[in-house]
Amino acid sequence: MKVGLIYTSTTPELIELVEQEVKKQLGDEVELFSLQDPSILADVRTAGYVTTAPAARLIGMYMKAAEEGVDAMLNLCSSVGQVADAAQSVAKYIGVPIVRVDEEMCREAVRLGKRVGVMATLPTTLEPTKGTVARVAREMGTHVELIDCLVDGAFGLDQEQFKQRLTAAAKEIIDQVDVIVLAQGSMAYAEEHLRSIFGKPFLGSPRFGAAELKKALQAKGTI
Repeated sequence: MKVGLIYTSTTPELIELVEQEVKKQLGDEVELFSLQDPSILADVRTAGYVTTAPAARLIGMYMKAAEEGVDAMLNLCSSVGQVADAAQSVAKYIGVPIVRVDEEMCREAVRLGKRVGVMATLPTTLEPTKGTVARVAREMGTHVELIDCLVDGAFGLDQEQFKQRLTAAAKEIIDQVDVIVLAQGSMAYAEEHLRSIFGKPFLGSPRFGAAELKKALQAKGTI
């Protein structure tokens, strides 16, 4: 079994966590085919939204992974999640599911409370994640209140500084929320740290994405 991991930005922590979660779901024997193009997220950050060129490059990465024989792939950037949504018809036609890393996390947040905090270090991730939470809430027949938590200046910090910055930001909104989603997969290593401090659910996406990847492979009949 071979799965594609599609990154538009990477950190050592993100790669380690994603590979760990995927192997936890699919076993150590799974073959991982990773593709990375940091210019996609860089272009999205510059423009403030997903423009034609980075979207086209991302779709090209999906097709490259399919050509290389992956059985399914995991889209690991929430900023470009809507590109994955747009590619679903093609994915279904060619028999290679594209799983969004963050969608089931957003569903779990809606299950856990009516007041959902959305924490991100980039505006280009904050808004799409809020949109996904609102969409899945609508699909689930409920309504949620969304509370922004943009952690300016945290992107690129080392682990300890990053955790400190997230902790300070969470403290500002914790009394207003029932649950907080960590919009970027690279934030997930702080999940347990934040939960232990505040005693409320903090949700990181890689574990949810890996579980959904397994479900997609089961639905396909690969496992």
